Order: sequence, then C-alpha cells, then structure tokens
Amino acid sequence: MLKKFTIEQFTKELAADSPVPGGGSAAALAAATAAGLISMVASLTIGKSGYEEHWEEMERIRDEMEEARHFFLDAMDKDAGSYAKVIDCFKMPKNTEEEKVCRTEAIQNALYEAAVVPLRVAEKAASLFEYAGIVIEKGNKNAASDGAVAALMARAATRGALFNVRINAESLKDPQKKSEILKRAEELEKEADGAERKALEQLTL
Repeated sequence: MLKKFTIEQFTKELAADSPVPGGGSAAALAAATAAGLISMVASLTIGKSGYEEHWEEMERIRDEMEEARHFFLDAMDKDAGSYAKVIDCFKMPKNTEEEKVCRTEAIQNALYEAAVVPLRVAEKAASLFEYAGIVIEKGNKNAASDGAVAALMARAATRGALFNVRINAESLKDPQKKSEILKRAEELEKEADGAERKALEQLTL
C-alpha cells in the first residue's frame, strides 16, 4: 500500500519507469499534506491563551482534517489501482469480434473509473481552502504561514487531480459521461481559483 511507504520509497516508485503510481497519487498525497498542516495549526491553537473563543471550532477542524487526511491517503492507492486497471484492459485479447467488443467495454469502464477517482480527490481537496482560511485567520498566528502552505498544497492537489480527470475523460466514448465529468472539472477549477485567493487573503505576513 502506497500510504505505508516511506517518503523515500514513494518518491522512488514515482521515479520508476512505470505509469503507476503517478500524478494522481501525488496529487492525493499533496491533499493529505494540506489536511495535515491545517490540523497542525488547529492543534497549535487549542488550549493556547488568547484563542479561547476559537478552541471549539479548532477542535472540530482538527477532527475533520484527520478524516480528510485518511481519505486522501487511501486515494493514493485507489488512483494507482484505477489506472493500473486501464493498463490491464489494454492487454486483453482482441483476436475475435467478441473479444474486441469485450476489450473496448472493459477499457471504457476502467477509464471512467480512472476519471472519477481523481474527480473525488479534487472535490474534497477543493473543500480544504475554507479550512485553511479559517486557521490562517483565527488560528495561532505563529503558524499562519503553515496554513498558507496548506492552501498552496490544496491548490496543487486540486489542479493535479483535475489534470488526471481530463486526460482520462477525453478518451470516453459516452458523450454524456464525458460531458458531465469535464463540466464538473471546469467548475471545480474555477471554484478552487476563488477559494485559494480568499484563503490566502487572510495571511497578513
């Protein structure tokens, strides 16, 4: 499991001459890093004098970011697995018409899943900007820059995941599925642009 790898092991796997793990898993890791940083700022605020009115909110954020962090770590493997399935489908036999039909259907199903997995990552990563903005604004001021880094990591995660969404969705033959996924990807990118700016506006450094 990728999430069990050391940093050295994971980056070595990324550097290998294999398409998995790739950008989708890296994007999920960036999102997990963002969630971890947000949780850290919240934790550094809880119990600190001068921030009493925000302790309860920070406790909630910390708990939600722990859930998010585990979601993204699991997504590292889901993304790699979904694209590995695409590769396997391309290796299916195509000697007869029946095999060709079966192979095409399997490839299309696998490509759809390989587009949906990073789309879910992008959706959840885009939700991190709000939390980053809150901890930058209300959290421990000594850790405000960490909240800003979280926003930047969330941006990398969102855009990175959406690149993977698009490259897989472009190969879909079902026009409705393709259109729906690409439309959602465009919406998310616009949302992320505005949400990132809003979060970073809270930084007064």
